[in-house]
Amino acid sequence: MSASEESAPAKVVPIVPRRAEPGRPGELLSGVRNIATRHLQALTASLFDSLDDALFDLAEKAASNALQVEYFDGMRELRKKRGLIERLFVEDIVQRLSDLSAGRLRERRTLNESSAVHSELSLVEDAELEESLAVGSMASKAEQRLARSLFALNERLAVLAGGLRFDNALGPLDPGALAQGFRNALRDLETGVRVKLIVYKLFDRYVMSGAEALYEELNLNLAQAGVLPQIRQPGSGRAAMAAQTPAAATPQRGMATSGEDLAAQADLLTQLSSLLAARRGPGETPPGGMTLPAPAPGYSAVPLPGPAELLGALTLLQAEIARANLAARSANEALGEVRHVKNDLLEQVSRISGQVRTRVSEADEDTIDLVSMLFEFILQDRNLPAEMQALLARLQIPYLKVAILDRRLFAQRAHPARRLLDTLADSAKGWSRESDPDQRLLGDVRAVVERLLQDFDDDLGVFERLLGEFTTQLETHRKRAELTELRAAEAARGREKLDHARRTAANAVLDHLQDRNPPQLVRSLLTRPWANYLVLLLLRQGAEAPEFRAALRFMDDLLWSFEPKPDAAARQRLRALLPELERNLRQGLATVALQEPDQNRLLEQLNALYRPLLGESGAIGTPSVALSGNAVDIETVLPPALEPEPIAIHAVADLDADAANIPSEALETVRMLKAGCWFEFIAADAARERAKLSWVSPISGRYLFVNRRGLKVADKSAAQLAAEIDSGQAVLLEEVPLFDRALDAIVERLRNAQPEAGRTGA
Repeated sequence: MSASEESAPAKVVPIVPRRAEPGRPGELLSGVRNIATRHLQALTASLFDSLDDALFDLAEKAASNALQVEYFDGMRELRKKRGLIERLFVEDIVQRLSDLSAGRLRERRTLNESSAVHSELSLVEDAELEESLAVGSMASKAEQRLARSLFALNERLAVLAGGLRFDNALGPLDPGALAQGFRNALRDLETGVRVKLIVYKLFDRYVMSGAEALYEELNLNLAQAGVLPQIRQPGSGRAAMAAQTPAAATPQRGMATSGEDLAAQADLLTQLSSLLAARRGPGETPPGGMTLPAPAPGYSAVPLPGPAELLGALTLLQAEIARANLAARSANEALGEVRHVKNDLLEQVSRISGQVRTRVSEADEDTIDLVSMLFEFILQDRNLPAEMQALLARLQIPYLKVAILDRRLFAQRAHPARRLLDTLADSAKGWSRESDPDQRLLGDVRAVVERLLQDFDDDLGVFERLLGEFTTQLETHRKRAELTELRAAEAARGREKLDHARRTAANAVLDHLQDRNPPQLVRSLLTRPWANYLVLLLLRQGAEAPEFRAALRFMDDLLWSFEPKPDAAARQRLRALLPELERNLRQGLATVALQEPDQNRLLEQLNALYRPLLGESGAIGTPSVALSGNAVDIETVLPPALEPEPIAIHAVADLDADAANIPSEALETVRMLKAGCWFEFIAADAARERAKLSWVSPISGRYLFVNRRGLKVADKSAAQLAAEIDSGQAVLLEEVPLFDRALDAIVERLRNAQPEAGRTGA
């Protein structure tokens, strides 16, 4: 180790995982206890700091005095017992780790220990049951979300416990253990269940959400200590996934990666370190194709620049970028600047020190190259519009400073700087100038970039603060767009229901007319106003309603009534049926707004058709007003609401009849889509539009797309969307966070850069 490396500040963590031999299990478990205690104390402190404000706000908004008193009493009780609860909670978890060291594990229970004294047949009190459900629910959600991290951690803890398995027991640091431990710590809390549920909700928000960072640090530390440094996740395959080209990734790969909690981050760092070391060699050119400046003649060897010198030089470079107007840069210009940062940095260090510096330590070189490759990926990432690529690329220097200050940036998904970059990129995914006419989102992203360039020195807390502010702004945008999107979905749903009702009514009339040849007047009656009556019944009451079934029976009776009547019995039956036919017909016609004079004219025309069948002069009904003698034109008296799109009687075509010529992979991709995924649509004139899948019709299977403002931009059938995916006119944007995708791409890039012989062992 060089002198400059020895002088590095303590907070600079080497990126190369240590390969030290494992120490004694007791010492390692003691380290686990220390890390767990530190994290849990900080997380519970955050919980209780927020609890006062939450209960006070609820008390102010309480609907009754009794409820207000309950919240204020709960606040006082929690203040009084805060210290005890925090101590009991941490002691419970520490005891679980001590039990693990002794080869013991506590069995999983769904209710707290106090319920165990009840008889198996006794009823659990409602309050206790409600509390148990809340605890079980938050533990279950966290266990699913953190399954991979837990698998890796429990495998490593099992090694420290001498091979003790956790199959049917509760891991000492599982979300279930944390939830149980906290519930046990609340056993003497004298509040109602309403206040307790609020406490559990905040426990879920602060402690359960913060457990991810705890698991990541424990996994990383144990892996670096030599405890299972390589863990094969069940059913995983990061190595296999990393060997795929991100640009050609399938939706299935994207979903698998997004569900991964990066429990094997130590494995990834090991991979990266090995690949970065392998790409260094005699005559090897660093990534980006640059060569480092050679020392001037006469200069003697100088020590390598340390972290303090690098950070000072980076701060000066950062100030230059903050002053420059780089918004108009082309993608190629931005890419060239990203790749030139190492040379710029060494030149700046040389100017500051007065000595020519031609190289940095291997660890610092790896860090610089990793950050450069990260921002090269950003500038080539199809998920990001070009304007956003250029804007985010300005953050290279601040993120290089972060990586030198705290190299856990590459190892912890929960790192605030990493979360901020992921959030910025995710918000930019659906951005376009058309969907952001007032440039609010673009302005918000630009403000974050400029704040970092101007304000960030070495305080990593600025990333957490900016993330909070930006998330609040995103929430404002989201709520505004959500209302518009909801209206678009409701309008589409209404149209779908109407179209479905029209098709159902049309097919019902077709079925009744099949193999029958009624008079043209009767056919027009059924295919026009009566079909519209069926549509209204379907929309208002549904196909199972008695009124709809009665309307179908009316068609059977009406069509029978116009068939030949060969004998007196048939004519007698018709005569008895006519009053009921008139009553049902008038009711249906009135429902579709056919006025009484028009009803009377129609009945008179039907009378004329019935007279030969009955052999009499009287027939269906007696007009209550004088008749004009003119025949009613049914098509001119349709209800105004339905007249623009009248029912057309024809067989309903299969919406996806043209799917036969579309590859099954594209159709399967469409079938797997979930609401919320983003697409880029490319028109024939090369115009591009980004849209989110908002809703899939359960009736027709059509896909509704909206832009980031919630406005409808497309409505496609499954076959149409699959054809566009197959042709490249529709591109599914990846849901995996930017940082994760970039790391996978970097691994792939470094692997491809290795000689064939070097890759065989990878």
